[in-house]
Amino acid sequence: MTRIKTLLMAMTAMFVSAAHGQKLLTLEDVMYSGDNFHNLRPDTKYMAWWGGIPAETTPEGLKNALTGEYIVTVEQLNTIAGETILRNGHAIRPDADGRTQTLISGKGKRMLIDWASKEIVWSQTEPKGAANQDLHPKSLHMAYTLEGNLYVLTKEGKRQQVSEDGSTDGTDNIVYGTSVHRDEFGISKGTFWSTDGRKLAFYRMDQSMVPSYPQVDITKRIAQTYTDHYPMAGEAGHEVKVGIYDVQTQQTTWVQTIGAKDDYHTNISWSPDGSILYIFELNRDQNHMQLVSYDARTGEKLKVVLEERHDKYVEPLNPLSFLPWDDTQAVMQSQRDGFNHLYLLNLRTGKLRQLTGGPWVVQQFVGFSPKQKALIYRANEGDPRRSCVYSVDLKGKRRLLSVDDGVHNVQLSADGQQLIDQYSSPTVPNSINLINVATGKKQNLLTATDKWAEQGYSIPEITSGSLLAADGKTPLYYRMVKPVDFDSTKVYPTVVYVYGGPHAHNVQASWRWGMRGWEAYMATKGYLLFILDNRGSEWRGRDFEQATFRHLGDVEMQDQMKGVDFLRTLPYVDANRMGVHGWSFGGYMTTNLMCTYPDAFKVGVAGGPVIDWKYYEVMYGERYMDTPQSNPEGYQNSSLLPKAKNLKGRLQIIYGMNDPTCVPQHTLSFIRAAIDGGVQPDLFTYPGGGHNMFGRDQIHLHERITRYFEDYLKNTK
Repeated sequence: MTRIKTLLMAMTAMFVSAAHGQKLLTLEDVMYSGDNFHNLRPDTKYMAWWGGIPAETTPEGLKNALTGEYIVTVEQLNTIAGETILRNGHAIRPDADGRTQTLISGKGKRMLIDWASKEIVWSQTEPKGAANQDLHPKSLHMAYTLEGNLYVLTKEGKRQQVSEDGSTDGTDNIVYGTSVHRDEFGISKGTFWSTDGRKLAFYRMDQSMVPSYPQVDITKRIAQTYTDHYPMAGEAGHEVKVGIYDVQTQQTTWVQTIGAKDDYHTNISWSPDGSILYIFELNRDQNHMQLVSYDARTGEKLKVVLEERHDKYVEPLNPLSFLPWDDTQAVMQSQRDGFNHLYLLNLRTGKLRQLTGGPWVVQQFVGFSPKQKALIYRANEGDPRRSCVYSVDLKGKRRLLSVDDGVHNVQLSADGQQLIDQYSSPTVPNSINLINVATGKKQNLLTATDKWAEQGYSIPEITSGSLLAADGKTPLYYRMVKPVDFDSTKVYPTVVYVYGGPHAHNVQASWRWGMRGWEAYMATKGYLLFILDNRGSEWRGRDFEQATFRHLGDVEMQDQMKGVDFLRTLPYVDANRMGVHGWSFGGYMTTNLMCTYPDAFKVGVAGGPVIDWKYYEVMYGERYMDTPQSNPEGYQNSSLLPKAKNLKGRLQIIYGMNDPTCVPQHTLSFIRAAIDGGVQPDLFTYPGGGHNMFGRDQIHLHERITRYFEDYLKNTK
């Protein structure tokens, strides 16, 4: 009878909730891999430029976004191909010059189809097992890697082997054509075609001197081990060389880079005529950067075009962008005045002229508008939480192109005359507009509505504000998500969500102030969520980020505790039921806060945490901490191993068992220290998991995080 009564009460509650149009969000609703997520996200269009026409890619084909008529359909392309190559129109690549051609691939084939003449212009079978494929769109030569070596498949289908000494035994001691320096310094690939697609610059990475971290593969009946080359801070780093391969002569020229063998070589760019290769070179200490030009024919150094030094670190993240109307000048980005800005670099004299300036950050250089002789960029001028679109001419005259609100992402047409501007703001779910660069005139292509509200879901109140950092002068921005059906006379358990590390931020002026789905889910369960971007996070300038130099964790925690002090002033925050959660750097912060301020937080969930920076990789670790040899005190003070014994509250650590980024040694070392210190953290692992969880594991992960707070924070006093 008790079970029947409980069931009837639950059904009545559901009926009353539905009757008032107040459904509660679930993880299936708010997580990307959830069953209902895509039905509830704001409407959008997937846009690209087809010449001067804004085009929308749809499952059915490529559509003119202005008229709604299809330019070409999947069915038409498959008919021309003579078989079903395409299954979804989102794979169609519109031609930037407006030709009636598109490159499609599938079933191990690649075809260039002209839908107007209804012919296959070019086709090729993709090499079996090819990785890191890099097809030049005009020459149609393709670079790719196979078992450690680099190859080129020419337009005519001839395979050219560029390297022969790449490791084929599975050790990855020597690899070609892949991303190097562990994806730091703006690196995301390992091959770089010249403008005409006839020459290929590439990386050769020798990792034989780098220690190998052992990983375990449990999918085999008898578990097997494999290794990741993992250069830890202060240890041997890999050595990188840059080669130039000429497709016509089939010869490789090695660039005679300056500096030490373990220097960093990044942001490779070609001169428009293909005669010069430019490389930003950085010493291992990362405090001296040189932009060097090399003769692409001989590999010899031409000159050091530019140098930049800083007593902490210099961080080049972007290659040169050459002026379309003057190839003797290029746009360069630098933080040399304290904020990332655009500079005009004379490649002959090495002289810089600053084009943008002020206490704000250029977040992206978008491209050129040749007719206006202007540059298009995104920046957070006026409010660090925003990302708006501007143009600046060579005299430094700036003009706002987008609305002065929200977070914008734009695509510039090939002629630089129009922008597709997609943005959201705290009150605008998604808006897509066409902007005329010359006149600023806007034409709306889409304005989305709030699906949660339309479908009767309870929506928490989300606000953003600021408070002062621990230094008493620097403003920090926060997001607060209040519980659904918030009542200011009640007190609520509160969870601080934290990241806090470099090159990331949590609070922005996008839809609902950038609220994550899990925060909304927690709000339905009666929690208040608080998210603060401390010093050390991105897009606030060099000094803001470098405040943490050589002592990661100290300043960040001081700022987060200012947030806690603020929360304690709010009558509806239960200071006795305060939790903290974060992942990666946020996992480090969570564990650090739990152990450094053991009386402040009752419960914590730390995901994939760094525990001791001497176990982290060379490039990232040494940039922010120097080496353990040169900064022993900083490494000792930032380590969480001596702090493990201070733990009082309930702490759960979650990690991927095969994490190649923050290796399991971090978590396991902390557990050992906790055992030795007589404290009792909880541990959960995802077998086969990496640094982040994807697919249904993402749902499982957030259910586990939620349950931990439900069990030990919400339901206890």
